[in-house]
Amino acid sequence: MAADSDPESEVFEITDFTTASEWERYTNTPALLMIYCCFHNEDEDKAPGEITSSSWEENTQEINFADFKFSITHHCLKQESAENESREEAEEDVCPLALQDLLCMNNDFPPRAHCLVRWFGVREFVVISPGANCEAVRRVKCLLLCCSYSYSDVNYGLVPLFVQIQQKWRKMYAGECQGPGVQTDFEMVHLRKAPGQYTHLSGLLDIFKNKMSCPLTPLPPISISIRFTFVLQDWQQCSWPQQPPDFDALLAGEVGGVEFGKLPFGACEDPISELHLATTWPNLTEGIVVDNDVYSDLDPLQAPHWSVRVRKADNPQCLLGEFLMEFFKLCCRKESTEEILGRNPVEEEGKENSDITQALSKLTEPAAVPIHKLSVSSMVHSARKRMRRHRRTEESPLNNHVLNSILLYLFPDAALDKTDLSDVKSTQHSPGGKTEPDRESEDYHLYNQLKSAPSDSLTYRLALCVCMVNFHHGGVRAVAHLWQEFVLEMRYRWENNCLIYGLACGAPDLRCCLLHQKLQMLNCCIERKRARDDGGKSGASDRSRLGPESAGPAEVSPGKSWDSWSDSEEEFFECLSDTEEMKETESEKKTANKSKAEGRLQPHGKLTLLNSPEPLFIPVTQEPAPMTEDLLEEQSEVLAKLGTSAEGAHLRARMQSACLLSDMESFKAANPGCCLEDFVRWYSPRDYVEEEGADEAGQTVIRGDLSTRMKIPGNMWVEAWETAKATPARRQKRLFDDTKEAEKVLHYLALQKPSDLTLHLMPCVLHAALLKIKEEEASEDIASVRKALQQVTAHASKLLRHPNPDFKKLEDLILQMSAVEAVIARARSLKAKFGIAGGEREEDADELERFVSCLLEEPEVSVVGAGRGPAGNIIHKLFVSSQRAALLAPLEDEAGRSGGTDDRKTVPDFPPPAGREVLLRTCVPRPAPYSKALPQRLFCVLLRDEFRLAGAFSSDTSFF
Repeated sequence: MAADSDPESEVFEITDFTTASEWERYTNTPALLMIYCCFHNEDEDKAPGEITSSSWEENTQEINFADFKFSITHHCLKQESAENESREEAEEDVCPLALQDLLCMNNDFPPRAHCLVRWFGVREFVVISPGANCEAVRRVKCLLLCCSYSYSDVNYGLVPLFVQIQQKWRKMYAGECQGPGVQTDFEMVHLRKAPGQYTHLSGLLDIFKNKMSCPLTPLPPISISIRFTFVLQDWQQCSWPQQPPDFDALLAGEVGGVEFGKLPFGACEDPISELHLATTWPNLTEGIVVDNDVYSDLDPLQAPHWSVRVRKADNPQCLLGEFLMEFFKLCCRKESTEEILGRNPVEEEGKENSDITQALSKLTEPAAVPIHKLSVSSMVHSARKRMRRHRRTEESPLNNHVLNSILLYLFPDAALDKTDLSDVKSTQHSPGGKTEPDRESEDYHLYNQLKSAPSDSLTYRLALCVCMVNFHHGGVRAVAHLWQEFVLEMRYRWENNCLIYGLACGAPDLRCCLLHQKLQMLNCCIERKRARDDGGKSGASDRSRLGPESAGPAEVSPGKSWDSWSDSEEEFFECLSDTEEMKETESEKKTANKSKAEGRLQPHGKLTLLNSPEPLFIPVTQEPAPMTEDLLEEQSEVLAKLGTSAEGAHLRARMQSACLLSDMESFKAANPGCCLEDFVRWYSPRDYVEEEGADEAGQTVIRGDLSTRMKIPGNMWVEAWETAKATPARRQKRLFDDTKEAEKVLHYLALQKPSDLTLHLMPCVLHAALLKIKEEEASEDIASVRKALQQVTAHASKLLRHPNPDFKKLEDLILQMSAVEAVIARARSLKAKFGIAGGEREEDADELERFVSCLLEEPEVSVVGAGRGPAGNIIHKLFVSSQRAALLAPLEDEAGRSGGTDDRKTVPDFPPPAGREVLLRTCVPRPAPYSKALPQRLFCVLLRDEFRLAGAFSSDTSFF
């Protein structure tokens, strides 16, 4: 009892009824969103007829009730008209905009819109749809009533509200729209099969009249709009314009530059799968047209309005896109060339006989020969291994004919000693099919943007050959075989001093891909080697008859390099070894420097040496070493690792002064008795400052001196000048060791896997694909393709400049090119079907071209003149030929020749409509005769496996 009387033991529960419950928050969320939407759009001037031309705006918000999720979405048509600065307040009896849309005839049968827009014609509405939880479907039905009350409270029920019910695939909605004294209910019926009595207009009118329950005895006139859709799938009259590739000529005929220089283009199948013809009868009345189960006035040829849409094939197989995608798949292969083709037989023989250096010692050894080496089984095993090797070489991925054709296309200069010169010139065509590419055109310089290679270069042709070999001749094994042969050809040309065909002379072009730079570097090494060899031969023959000063300065241009100086008396030697340098004493060098000047190019104007009256000569110098972008990157990394210390800076300066030291030695050899000031006057005139002054006699003289930076203690120029010896360029250590650099390039090429080769050649392949698309588009003149090509080119230029591009982005780029190819293929397919290339009149041809271009750009195109226009006549013929082919009936000309016309009359011109749409509208007073006349609407859809009725029925709620 004591515990019960304790006041602290009593517990009181307090319920706060002012806090919003979960259900209240659940029903209030749609109302808040509607308030926001109505305030957001209150200044927009909604003009009818803009459903198809304008874009739609969607705002979505998630709402929850307990553990059920719903999404509420506000759909609104964006208006292009200017906003009203001031808007008067709405009148009390204003009709909601949704009710005006029910009667608007400008928005009938929109080609692309939300299903509710097509069924009810509304331009602004809210949809509440359940989440993935199926149990939420039953709770959604009660939401409509709750939201309608919340809308009426805030006075913003002028926008229709729809709630999705039942399964989502059925697209069933229940809706409501409230206004001042007006309420519209949106109802729907969905069946799999249409009842027999409701498959025609008369039965649908009965449903509409019974649903309205109009108390007036003569019913107001009912406006009727009808659309029949016919589907054409069989193109019997039109042949597919894509010519199949000539595989026989590709595999067994003359390949040369014609076949290997072109990429395939076009679709392997018809990219247009179906043609949908919509025949429309707008704004009819009940007494004008008859359509029942016995008779129908609805003849498609008599329809006043025709519209056409085409259904595109899903992912059509396009030749160019397939080529590019198969080539791209090689990037994911990780096998090396040896793993794909197997070990080289020469290497295997060398491995077996690797102990040949110890043959003499083994012969003199007292040890006995192992018995298993002399057994029959060992001999048979070794014989089988050799047989397998020979069989593997005979079964190479590329047969000799195809391989020789490819190599002849890549290196047409190799046929000079085999064929006539005229035959070789025919193989030197550009890959695009033109004999000589226009080097001033924008397309030729496209490689600068894509970092690929010029369209007339060896790298570009190699990319096309690798792409075709991969697709037609064995995949990755054929690519590895071709690359192996290509590397062998590069080594052969290096060892035999043969310049590489299809490469520009000079240093590597850093604007091109790395593989092209490597090939240019190898070509530059061959040029240096040939110049050195030619100089050695000419020097040996001229040394006996030419004096040291026999080369006149007027015979040489100022910009002449050492490579072009090889035919003079100068001889370019290899680097002298230390032992050879020891043979020449210091006294001999001094006497030689005083008595003979070597390596002179030409006098440097009227300048003379400061310490003697001898003219100052420009020496013959070595060219700086050419470098590829990977070598430049390596050099920059090495220099960056030296740090910022004084010792590191000094070492960095010495590494960068190799060319300076070589020029100083050449200058000393050409100008005996010169000083550093003489060298600076020629090499860096800005560092030699001249000033006017007076001498002892008072006369004005010009005196010169080195600049301030040249007088800094420890200056690298001073140190290099002190260490430089009077050595002409031909006797110096080479700045560019062509033998070493060529072997590095050949080793780099030999180590490339097929995947690495694919990445190197990918810019060239995409470059060729863009040129091919541009060439094909020029004959079609499609504006959307030109715009897409600009976007693809910009995307590719950003992507391909990265040394390691993202594979996913590369694949997306190839898919974009395939999409552009498909658009061009669709244009050609439509032009072939509508006979634009035929002999139509000029006016009809222009109209058909506009019609085809609109079909490619727009979802649905109106046919000018309906069935009596040029396009309508062609569409009619397409349906007639398809019908006769389906029913095995003779064509019109065949029936005329045979004299029979009964079969032709019995075959209908059009198949049964695949879809029927009927729209019924009127204004009647409901529910009493004295009520306000309000819009009523019923949209009917009759398909083969679907029957749908979508009705909007309005009632006057002023006195009810």
